[in-house]
Amino acid sequence: MQRLHARYPFLEAARESVATEAVDLATVVEQDRAVVDRARQRVITALEAGSTGESHRDARIELLSYPVARVLVSMIGERVLVRKYARAEAATAYERFTADMTDTTELKSVESTGLALEDLLAEFDVGEAVRESSGDGYRIDVGTYLPLAADLWDDEWRLVNQPLDAGEVPVDEDDLRTLLREAIRSRIEDGLPFDVPETIAAGLEDDAAEIREVLADLDLTQDIDTVVPDLFPPCMKALLDQIQKGEHLSHHSRFAITAFLTSIGMTTDEIVDLYRVNSSFGEEMTRYQTDHIRGDSSPTEYSAPSCATMQSYGDCVNKDDLCERIPHPMAYYEQRIDDADDEELEDWRENETDGQSASGD
Repeated sequence: MQRLHARYPFLEAARESVATEAVDLATVVEQDRAVVDRARQRVITALEAGSTGESHRDARIELLSYPVARVLVSMIGERVLVRKYARAEAATAYERFTADMTDTTELKSVESTGLALEDLLAEFDVGEAVRESSGDGYRIDVGTYLPLAADLWDDEWRLVNQPLDAGEVPVDEDDLRTLLREAIRSRIEDGLPFDVPETIAAGLEDDAAEIREVLADLDLTQDIDTVVPDLFPPCMKALLDQIQKGEHLSHHSRFAITAFLTSIGMTTDEIVDLYRVNSSFGEEMTRYQTDHIRGDSSPTEYSAPSCATMQSYGDCVNKDDLCERIPHPMAYYEQRIDDADDEELEDWRENETDGQSASGD
């Protein structure tokens, strides 16, 4: 197996190399612990550092760890993990091909491990859509540019901010490499998660459990500023219902729902108003506690407790099928938001003037 394929396992040639070798992943998982260890490391390092870590010195182990890592990600099946993992693989590839393309060393090994710009353009079938322009830049067809730039958040990537000319967008070399990084991310993310055969999954349960623990301890959810109680995880729905009925919440329950509400974009004033129906309500203390949890009056911005913590305090109630696959209430809500149709995403705050409550009743 070539070192080039181990270095860039997303290449079609790398996939074909694994297929040619007739590699049976079930056998690899059962008999080759080094591959599984490296696969687990790939995923955990993606979560913790946004990269895939140091390559294994053995090209075979490094290459096979990639499909096993995809299996681990699929076993957990959480959208935030898929996104984080794909971005980390793409970020690692970006660092490597950027180094390759700027390497001016004339003496290289007989077996090249590097990629040239034209190699990547050909890999993603965009070679004909990208042309060198006068000077140091390039021009890319707008139809190719748009999907590649779709997930780049900075305003500079928006088409309205580009000097579009004759159906082409001018980009410099750094921009072009960034667009290729997005092409890699999209390819890696495509098809994840997938159904994992039991013959393979059985040997990876402990490794998947370790990744779940890491995931549960990290705040990896996207920035959310949408309050749709119907999409809340069951535990948070139950706590919100108790608040609105004026029932007393224990300290840990109050912390959990308050931290959750701050994390999804509710302001201190909005949260304080929710608690007003409680007979023991004290505005000053409620405001202080909320500001403390959101980090306004403390050095730490607290996130909602993980599912494991909610279970330990008896706050994990009314579990549904999604709960079985999700390690954190925020991850649950994020996935429900991602899966929802636009008409389901009506923020309750927009209807407050109509007298609607946070429960939508």
